[in-house]
Amino acid sequence: MNLPVKAKLVLIRMNWIFAEQVGLDPIKFLKFCIALPLYLLEYYRFQGLFKGRMKFTPCLHDKKAQGGNINNEYFWQDLWVAQRIFERAPTRHVDVGSRIDGFVAHVASFRELEVLDIRPVESKINNVVFRQVDLVNPDSIAQVFGQTGNCIPSVSCLHALEHFGLGRYGDALNPTGYQEGIANISKLLSPKGILYLSTPIGVERVEFNANWVFDPLMIINLAKKSELQLLRLVVITSEGIVAELTTEAEISQFANQHYHLGIFEFQKK
Repeated sequence: MNLPVKAKLVLIRMNWIFAEQVGLDPIKFLKFCIALPLYLLEYYRFQGLFKGRMKFTPCLHDKKAQGGNINNEYFWQDLWVAQRIFERAPTRHVDVGSRIDGFVAHVASFRELEVLDIRPVESKINNVVFRQVDLVNPDSIAQVFGQTGNCIPSVSCLHALEHFGLGRYGDALNPTGYQEGIANISKLLSPKGILYLSTPIGVERVEFNANWVFDPLMIINLAKKSELQLLRLVVITSEGIVAELTTEAEISQFANQHYHLGIFEFQKK
């Protein structure tokens, strides 16, 4: 049965709410019911072959899974940007709000970096210097970097900007938080400094309080106001395909689609 696109999106969203927020995963439960009879059969067969101690510990979802899950945007985003930083080898790199257990770990495997986040990070991690900073609050930024700024040659902000101002991570509600975030990040960059910025792109909307989805052209124009020039825009589609957009017409097409991940590479003028 082929469901209409809108109905499919509603079902995906409802499954996400039940699985991630309520803690009930209908799809996983259905797969459990299907896989359980085979597990029981194999359990009793193995019990007949083995005379030692056994415990009932079902793992039902791995039999048909691939050897690793790379069909998600975080995998491709973290790998792609970490490779760019490795190639450029900046004298200093600062990250804003990206995943510690993903992108930050990638970069920390080959160099030191500074991590800024509104949330605390209590663990000590080799090659990671953590600073608790609110990137929408100039006073918070000044406490770490002083009033001058313009001193960092390389900055990343991956899958973070779309949360600014929505209160999800304890920040203050602010409908223009993402705009202030881009402006403040630009002020930290040194001339010709590089910003790697990833955000959801598509039909512009707020999915409160999960995230914004941005029109990619709006992000580009907003960055221009902060003296940031687009060098490259790479899109990771819902199928995990990485593609570079080279024309404004190509970029505009993604503004009318539901959801993809855009990785913007900007340079400060």
